Amino acid sequence: MSNITSAHVLPIVLLIASNLFMTIAWYGHLAYKNTALWIVVLVSWAIAFIEYCFAVPANRIGHQVYSAAELKTMQEVITFAVFILFSVFFLKESITFQHIIGFCVIIAGATIVFRA
Repeated sequence: MSNITSAHVLPIVLLIASNLFMTIAWYGHLAYKNTALWIVVLVSWAIAFIEYCFAVPANRIGHQVYSAAELKTMQEVITFAVFILFSVFFLKESITFQHIIGFCVIIAGATIVFRA
């Protein structure tokens, strides 16, 4: 089994892909404020389906070697990292000192979960 398909690595790769789609589904429409709400809801729902196609296998495969709490912790750290990049590069919003502090707190929490 190659490194990327191992039960330790593949869930992380799948969670990153999942979070890319999730972030686009939840926040991508903010760049299209003139589009009718019902349209962005349907498009977001379709994108979220793709997100689930990555998230569910990530958790199923990952649970072979990680606890559910560890998987959720990974997902939260990945979500925040993906969101920061999306916010800066797609929405053109700046990151504040409070965002950085918040991310550090999340990383500290993740460290505690994985040392338990």
